[in-house]
Amino acid sequence: MELTLLGTGAPAGLPRHGCPCAACATAVGDEARAATALLIDGALLLDLTPGAAFAAARAGYSLTGVVQVLLSHPHEGPAVEFPAGLPAPGRVPDGRELALISGHRVRAVPLDSPGTGYEVTGPDSTRLLYLPPGAAPAGLTDSAEPYDMVLLDVLGRPGALAHLRATGAVGPTTDLLAVHLDHTVPPGPELHRRLAAAGARAVPDGETVVVGEYHAVPDLPRRTLVLGGARSGKSLEAERRLAAFPDVLYVATGGTRDGDPDWAARITAHRERRPGSWRTTETCDLPPLLGQEGGPLLIDCLALWLTDAMDSVGAWDDETWAHSGRRALHERVDALVSAVRATTRTVVAVSNEVGSGVVPATASGRRFRDELGRLNAAFAAECEQVLLVVAGQALPLRG
Repeated sequence: MELTLLGTGAPAGLPRHGCPCAACATAVGDEARAATALLIDGALLLDLTPGAAFAAARAGYSLTGVVQVLLSHPHEGPAVEFPAGLPAPGRVPDGRELALISGHRVRAVPLDSPGTGYEVTGPDSTRLLYLPPGAAPAGLTDSAEPYDMVLLDVLGRPGALAHLRATGAVGPTTDLLAVHLDHTVPPGPELHRRLAAAGARAVPDGETVVVGEYHAVPDLPRRTLVLGGARSGKSLEAERRLAAFPDVLYVATGGTRDGDPDWAARITAHRERRPGSWRTTETCDLPPLLGQEGGPLLIDCLALWLTDAMDSVGAWDDETWAHSGRRALHERVDALVSAVRATTRTVVAVSNEVGSGVVPATASGRRFRDELGRLNAAFAAECEQVLLVVAGQALPLRG
């Protein structure tokens, strides 16, 4: 099958008309996107958006050969423009299949939100799945056959992609195309960086792609360290990197602090931000987790792990530090770094970058700063990717 993307943007397009935001201001050239509409082999049109006929003409195609027009958005979705000569747009009932004279078969996929998803099988037996904005399929089994291509709202609904991966509907060879792109993410390098972290890609409006054709995307790093200062957005960046993957275990190293309402509020904010499917464990015993087989680990954070380790070996006391604490702490750090080196799991770890701030006034504070810097450097040496987050912006240091 050949698929021409007449548009790849959100229903309101990108940039949005009259929107003064920075994302809309920079959405120019190939990063400007009309509302998403797909033309399949010149015969099937999915979503009839304003300007579809002109978009097809710009891409070198005509809509005169279209034999079926199907809508995916909810009934109160975006405006539909109906050019003369096209079949009347319709919708396939959930679970039903439609056979076209062009040789395509279309099955309506039930969703967990209003709207209709479509599975399209071409005459060459290649298969694609198309989902409307913010939707995930409902009722998929764990033995689903991988699609050749999936088009969905990757950044707006990463949990949908995680669900497809968990059921097997998205496999290592599935080509993931992001559509319904909105102004919530700046276009250009930042958009493509976030998509690559999810194993997906975006193409400009008007581009034609072949379903089932291999397209290289950056290899997903198995080990990532995300560094940043206080409130820099480092934890949010780490969570984004795993939001599109199933079976994530969130490893909280901070524990609880009775009588500290600010700490309780921070923990609550983190929990509310995580996908509901994630599991959580509170522990600083990281090497056993790293040594197990299983899904991805999100470790937040190494600074709190180091605090616990220094508590355990008495590293805050100058005399204990000099006689046994230094050696005991370094043994713990070495064991953690060795476990990271040997792990087969996907790991995203968060840590504070404290070496660029005010010099601590106490010996124990300077000790913590120095040991955290050494821990970060040793951990980063075992990671395929290292990021520094500043003011919410992720700066790649490696990978």
